[in-house]
Amino acid sequence: MFSTRLKEMRKLRGYTAQYMATQLHTGIRNYRKYESNDAKPTLDGLILLADILDVSIDYLLGRDNFLRAHGINLEENA
Repeated sequence: MFSTRLKEMRKLRGYTAQYMATQLHTGIRNYRKYESNDAKPTLDGLILLADILDVSIDYLLGRDNFLRAHGINLEENA
């Protein structure tokens, strides 16, 4: 779920993979591993990704059902 949402949001925002890698202070190969689900970012990296993409960490991690069950609407908080 994470890799899919990461790639979808990057494309939606019009960012290249190279732009994301630069913002994360990492190499393009490392960033591509996030999108191919071959690696996971550190906690600090996850926070930075959410900030760059202007989404919640919960959204990136696919916690929609959990949030909805607790009365949180992602469309209003994303």
